[in-house]
Amino acid sequence: MGKIIAVANQKGGVGKTTTAINLCASLVHRGRKALLVDCDPQGNATTGMGIDKTRVMGLYDVLFRELPMQNAVIATRWGHVVASNAELAGANVELVDLENREFVLKERLKSVKDRYDYILLDSPPSLELLTLNTLAAADSLIVPVQAEFYALEGLNDLMNTIRLIKQRLNPGLELEGLVVTMYDSRTKLSSDVEGALKQHFPGKVFETSIPRTVRLSEAPSHGKPCIDYDRSSKGTRAYLHLANEFLKRQKAGND
Repeated sequence: MGKIIAVANQKGGVGKTTTAINLCASLVHRGRKALLVDCDPQGNATTGMGIDKTRVMGLYDVLFRELPMQNAVIATRWGHVVASNAELAGANVELVDLENREFVLKERLKSVKDRYDYILLDSPPSLELLTLNTLAAADSLIVPVQAEFYALEGLNDLMNTIRLIKQRLNPGLELEGLVVTMYDSRTKLSSDVEGALKQHFPGKVFETSIPRTVRLSEAPSHGKPCIDYDRSSKGTRAYLHLANEFLKRQKAGND
C-alpha cells in the first residue's frame, strides 16, 4: 500500500510546490511509482509538470463531481498527476456543507493508494479546509522551510496546527522531516537558520538542503521538473540527494 505524504507549510513562497514537483520526479528517477496530487487552486504543480490546467479534469471534479480519482490521473514522464485549476478556489466554501468535510480527500484517495509507492499532496499555502483535507489524508508530512529568519517564526504556528490535527483528525500523522530551501552557502544566515532548525527539531531536519538556483526557478516556466530541464544543475542534484535520503529513512523505518 502506498504512503501519502503532504508537502505543506502555512507560509507561502518557501519552495513547497518546487519540492513537491522535484521530489516526485526524483522518486520516479529512482524507480518508484509516484503520484502528485495538486491540492492548490493556483495549479502551479500542474503547470510545473507540463500539463495545461485549463484543458483537463482535475481534483475539483474528483471532490465535487464524483469523477473517480483514477480517471483524473494524467501520466507524465516524471510521475502521474491529478491536476488543479481555478475551479478549486471555491472548494473551501463547498466543503463546508459536506458530511465529514475534513476527510473527503482521504476517501477519494483510497481507490488509488495501492497503485503507487508514494502519493505526494501539494497543499495550499494557508490553513483552510483544503489544507486540513491534505493533512487528514496524509501518513506523514514534509515541511519546506526557507533559509530566512521569518520562516522560523511561522514554524511554531505550523507545529501547533500539526498537534491539533493529530489530536482531532489524524492521530497517525507523522512529521517526515523539514527541508531547508533556498539555501545560500555564501551567507551566514542560511547556516544559522539550518542550525536553529536542527537544534529545535533534532533528527527531523533532512541533511540535504536545497540551494537557491536560477535553474530551479526557470524549470516551471518550461513545464518541466528540474531533472528534465537541466539534469546537471545544482538543484537537480540536491533533489536527487533528498530523494535518496528520504528513501533511506523509509527503509530504516520499515526494518
